[in-house]
Amino acid sequence: MDAGSAHPAPAAATPVTAGGPATLPRRRDAAQTRRLLLRAALHRFARQGYAATTVREIADDVGVNAALISRYFDSKEGLFEECLTGVSAELGATAPATTLEEVALRMAEQLTGPSSAEHPNQLVLLLRSSGDERAEQIRFETLRAYAVRLADLAEAATGGGDGPAREQLVLRAQLAISAALGIALLRSRTDLEPLASVETTDLVAPLTAMIRALLDPRDVDV
Repeated sequence: MDAGSAHPAPAAATPVTAGGPATLPRRRDAAQTRRLLLRAALHRFARQGYAATTVREIADDVGVNAALISRYFDSKEGLFEECLTGVSAELGATAPATTLEEVALRMAEQLTGPSSAEHPNQLVLLLRSSGDERAEQIRFETLRAYAVRLADLAEAATGGGDGPAREQLVLRAQLAISAALGIALLRSRTDLEPLASVETTDLVAPLTAMIRALLDPRDVDV
C-alpha cells in the first residue's frame, strides 16, 4: 500500500475505567486548599505549639504538598500570623450591644461557641508563644485590641467614664479575657471535671455573670 492510500492513524482512545470514561482531574480549588491549610494549622498550633509543629504535618493533614504553604503563606511564620489574624477577626465580630447584659452575654457566647470543636483551639492559640517576633507582636495586639473593644462596648452600654476610670475598665476587660482563656485552656488541655466535659450552654450563664461584674464601669474605683 502506497503512502497516498494509507489511512490516518487512529486517534488516541479515551481512558476507560470500570465506571466509564475517566474524567480529567479537576483543577485544585486554591481558596478551598488555603482554608483547609489554615484549619489544619490552627489545630496543630493550638494542640502542639508553634515550635513543635512542622509544615509537613500540616500539609499531610490536608493531603497536599508542603510547598503549597510557601505559595499561599510565604512561610510557617506567615501561616501562624494568618491563624492569629483569623482569631482577631472572629473576636472582633461581636455585634453592637446596647446594654451591659448584652455585652457580657455575647462575649460569653463567643468564648464558649458556637463551634465547640474549633473555637476553643482558637482561644488557646492566643496563649501559645511562637518564638517568632512578628507573630508574637500580632498575638499581643490581638489581645490588646479585644480588651479595648470590650471596654468600648461596656462604656457605650452604660455611659461609663474616662480618664482613670477608662484605664481601670480596660484592665477589667483584660481580666475577663484572661479568665475566659483560662476556661478554654483547662477545657481543652486537662481532664478537670466537671469543667472539661460540661456542655458549653451550661457555661454561658456563669460566664456572663462574671463578665458583667468585671465590665461594669459603675463599680470601678478611681
